[in-house]
Amino acid sequence: MSAIVAIVGRPNVGKSTFFNRLIQRREAIVDETSGVTRDRHYGKSDWNGKEFSVIDTGGYVVGSDDVFEKEIDKQVELAIEEADAIVFMVDVESGVTGMDEDVAKLLRRVNKPVFLAINKVDNAMREEYAVEFYNLGLGDFFTLSSINGSGTGDLLDAVVKVLPEVEEVVSELPRFAVVGRPNAGKSSFINALIGEERYIVTDIAGTTRDSIDTKYNRFGFEFNLVDTAGIRRKAKVKEDLEFYSVMRSVRAIEHSDVCLVILDATRGFDGQVENIFWLAQRNNKGIVILVNKWDLVEDKETNTIKHYTDKIKRAIEPFTDVPILFISVLTKQRIFKAIETAVEVYNNRNTKIATRKFNDTMLPIIENYPPPAYKGKFVKIKFCMQLPTPYPQFAFFCNLPQYVREPYKRYLENKLREKFNFSGVPISIFMRKK
Repeated sequence: MSAIVAIVGRPNVGKSTFFNRLIQRREAIVDETSGVTRDRHYGKSDWNGKEFSVIDTGGYVVGSDDVFEKEIDKQVELAIEEADAIVFMVDVESGVTGMDEDVAKLLRRVNKPVFLAINKVDNAMREEYAVEFYNLGLGDFFTLSSINGSGTGDLLDAVVKVLPEVEEVVSELPRFAVVGRPNAGKSSFINALIGEERYIVTDIAGTTRDSIDTKYNRFGFEFNLVDTAGIRRKAKVKEDLEFYSVMRSVRAIEHSDVCLVILDATRGFDGQVENIFWLAQRNNKGIVILVNKWDLVEDKETNTIKHYTDKIKRAIEPFTDVPILFISVLTKQRIFKAIETAVEVYNNRNTKIATRKFNDTMLPIIENYPPPAYKGKFVKIKFCMQLPTPYPQFAFFCNLPQYVREPYKRYLENKLREKFNFSGVPISIFMRKK
C-alpha cells in the first residue's frame, strides 16, 4: 500500500502533463482545449525511493461555468478527504483567476499538506510574475514547468517528506479484490460464489459505492473477497459519490494480494480495463483476468477463445504470463475455477526460491547467453538471489550493472518464468554491483 497525492486545480493549467511526468507514461490526453476527456486519471509514481499513488482531479466542463464550479468543488473536497497530500496547480500565464480563488478557499480550511505549484514557469521573467500567487493565502509556492520538468524535483522533494510511512499490510487471510469497470458483474460474481444475494445488483452502472469485504471459506479455500466500486473514465465520473468510490477502489487494489480483473465480454478489453490491469501490475499484485458474460457472445467458433486471448495478451505486453478465464456469472460457468486460479496466483506470489537452487538454475542460462557488450565493456554476472520482499524481486550481482539493458532484463524474466511458476505475478529484476 502507498500514500495518495491528489492533483487539483481548474482545467488547462497543465495537470495532465504533470500527471504523465509523475507516472512516466503518456496516459492522460493532453490538449489545449479545456475539459478534454482523459481515460486515465490515477497511477503509480515514486520519488527518492518512496512510492505513492497519484490522483488527477477535475479537468472537465459540464454545462455552464456555474455548474462546472460546483462540480470541481465537489471533486476537490473529496480529494482532500481521501488524499494524504494535495498539489494545487495554477497557471502563471493566466495569473490568479476566480476559480483559483474558490479552490484556494477550500484548501485553506483543510488540515493536510497543500503544495501550491505554479506551472508554465520556464523563464526568469515568469518567475517574477509568480509572486502574484501569494494572494491565494497558501504561503510559499513552487514554480515549475510540467512540459520540460524543470522545478518538479523540488516540489516532489517537499511532497514525499510529508507522506506517511506506509508498510505492506499483512493480514491473517489473503485479500482478493474484484475490480473492473462498472456493470461488469463484480457484485454478481461474489453473490454467485457465496451463494446468497449479499450485494445489491442492478443494471445501473455504479450501484456499488464502496469497497466491501466478505470472508470466503469453501472447498478448502479461506480468504477475504473485496467487492469494489466500478472504476470509470473521468468524463463519466459526474457524481461526487462515484468519484469517492473510484478513490476507494484504488485503495482496495493497493490493500489486496490478488486482483480479479473482471471485464464484460461484449465490450472487450478496452482502454479502461487495461488501465485497471496496469494499476494492479504497478502495485505488484497477483492478477487474474476474468472475461464475464461469455454466454452473451454470439457467433462463437472453435478459435474464438484463442483469438480473444491473443487480443488481450497483445494489449498487456510484455507482461503476458497472466491467467485468462472465460466465465459466466449468470450460469456459474467456471466461477469456481476462477477462485482456484486466484489461489494458485496467490501461492505463486509467495513463492520463495532457495539461493543455491536459484543460482544453479540461472547461472548456466546466463553463461550460455551473457549480456551483450556495451561500449566495449563485458558484463559478468556471478551471483543471484531472491530478495526478502512480499512479492517476487530478484537481484543479479555483476561487475557493471549500469551496462545491462532492459531487453536483457526481459530475457532473464522470461527464463525465470520458464523455470519457475510465477503465472499472474509481476516480477522485478535488479542489477547490483557485486
